[in-house]
Amino acid sequence: MTKFKKICFLIVPVLIMMGSCASIKNKKVDDKKSLSEELSKTIIDKYAYPVLNESRPLKWTYETGVYLTGISQVWKRTGKGEYFKYIQDCMDSFIDEQGNIKTYKFADYNIDNVRNGVNLMLLYKVTGKKKYYTAAAQLRKQLQEQPRTNGGSFWHKKIYPWQVWLDGLYMGMPFYTEWAVEFNEPEVFDDVVNQFVDIEKQARDTNTGLIYHGWDESKEQAWANKTTGNSPNFWGRAMGWYGMALVDVLDNFPKDHPKRTELLAVLNRLAISIQMSQDKKNGLWYQILDKPDGKGNYLEASASSMFVYTLAKAVRMGYVDASFEKVAEKGYAGIKNQFLETDDKGFLHLNGTVSVAGLGGKPYRDGSYEYYLSEKVVQDDPKGAGAFIMAANEMELRNISQVGAGKTVMLDNFFNNEFRKDINGNNQSFHYVWNEWDNNGFGLLGEHFRYTGAKTETIKESPTETNLANASVYIIVDPDTKKETEFPHYMQAPAIQNIVEWVKKGGVLLLMANDSSNAELPHFNDLARQFGIEFKNELKNPVTGSQFDMGLIKIDAGNQVFPLGATTYLKEISTLGLKEPAKAVVNHNGDVVMATSKLGKGTVFAVGDPWLYNEYTDGRKLPNKFENLQAAQQLVAWLLKQAK
Repeated sequence: MTKFKKICFLIVPVLIMMGSCASIKNKKVDDKKSLSEELSKTIIDKYAYPVLNESRPLKWTYETGVYLTGISQVWKRTGKGEYFKYIQDCMDSFIDEQGNIKTYKFADYNIDNVRNGVNLMLLYKVTGKKKYYTAAAQLRKQLQEQPRTNGGSFWHKKIYPWQVWLDGLYMGMPFYTEWAVEFNEPEVFDDVVNQFVDIEKQARDTNTGLIYHGWDESKEQAWANKTTGNSPNFWGRAMGWYGMALVDVLDNFPKDHPKRTELLAVLNRLAISIQMSQDKKNGLWYQILDKPDGKGNYLEASASSMFVYTLAKAVRMGYVDASFEKVAEKGYAGIKNQFLETDDKGFLHLNGTVSVAGLGGKPYRDGSYEYYLSEKVVQDDPKGAGAFIMAANEMELRNISQVGAGKTVMLDNFFNNEFRKDINGNNQSFHYVWNEWDNNGFGLLGEHFRYTGAKTETIKESPTETNLANASVYIIVDPDTKKETEFPHYMQAPAIQNIVEWVKKGGVLLLMANDSSNAELPHFNDLARQFGIEFKNELKNPVTGSQFDMGLIKIDAGNQVFPLGATTYLKEISTLGLKEPAKAVVNHNGDVVMATSKLGKGTVFAVGDPWLYNEYTDGRKLPNKFENLQAAQQLVAWLLKQAK
């Protein structure tokens, strides 16, 4: 051991103890609040964008990408526009109008630099601005040219030839997979799976199931085992990166792809190793995972947060056995007990994150046990904070009743069947579809259905007994007119009969029309009348410009569908005419705006507007007093409760 290492080895445990004592105070932490939001507020305050007067240097870094990913998840759960604005302000500090990325160096082939691609994809899908696509395309091009090992895995950086670090899977694979889905590059999926499998094959320890931080195919590095090429230790955050990469990749990985089972198998093996290395007393994980009793080893916040996020999300999405929920719960409780504190200004802070750990470089990092303990431990490190925001948000999703468990929500894409050209000139289905995040889409609504445990699927054909068989809820929105689709599919008698019979057997039908100039009402009413409902040939609630109060409809608390009430926004709507068995649910200015009906064992809900699309739920346009997302959450719960 060098003299320098001996000094670090002696000093670091003292520093860790000092940090631990501070964190144990747990001053004023109120876990009745949303901790994901509280730490997001801290990050937004600490790293404000845009950067004014060059108060701090800009640097395109993966660290930013980590906490922006956490904040984007909070935005989707809460629909609070300030979170999206922060993400956009941050990325706009780096992306010029031509899509160039400030401080990014393509020739470095540094896979860390790809991490922010997921934030660029979000901004492109939500805003449609070409500059975000252009910037993301540069990162895609980097992956096309990224040097690889002989087994096909990306090098971590050009300056680290033949090396694969677990960190790199998180930096590159979620973006790589999302890009492939969005821009139809199916050949990418095999590549993604092979890279997860390859590093597990090379670097997984068969006794513990843990995976070494890095692997050098050339075996030339001083830190590399001359037989295996692996680095000497199991660094907690490295495995945390790998776990988060797996669960995030699975979000976009095709469910019918034959290699999806290989990803799930890797994740399940990883989950077992995470569980086995958890401290049984406090629920946390150590900086070096397999040496809990090692001199100077300490409980580390970023790895603990990453493992909680990985396991909690994997359980919620059905990727691993439900028994891992208790592992995540214990880990989350440990993080709250050990690492959180609130300052005198009310800002939440996360202690206990190691600032960095790497292999090689200058000065040389040898991957030894002593090296990992020599790096400083800091408060509110962007990587630890981002990971905690993700973990806390994931655990806060547990507050949503799982009324959708085992149920499937089908969205019509037959009667509403519009197309447009994407940026590459390919036909793209749009307007009230699940995978659409711009103003016109149902991306956020679909997310909130899934938060309840429900599955979301799409019916692209006329409804039949067969394709409705697995549907618990069936949603038909804004049937096309000829101005929207050259050959519109009108509601015809066979489809009407199939839908009616499905409702009688217990199906739950959600009908969302539009005003008569924007929806094909005559044929749609042939269906609606079967339930005593008619969409009137009129336009109510017109709104001039940004005079949003013209579209305000107040739903009082105690409503049978919206028990908490909501201040909602519905613009240019068709009101409803009702006959038995239909019943009014929401009235406004003497008109029926929303209604329910019962037929056989089934239920129907009708409204004359597609009012729950992203433009009116994601917080970016409407003033804060409008609560369309809160109304959507109540409607989602009500619909799923009716479904058998």
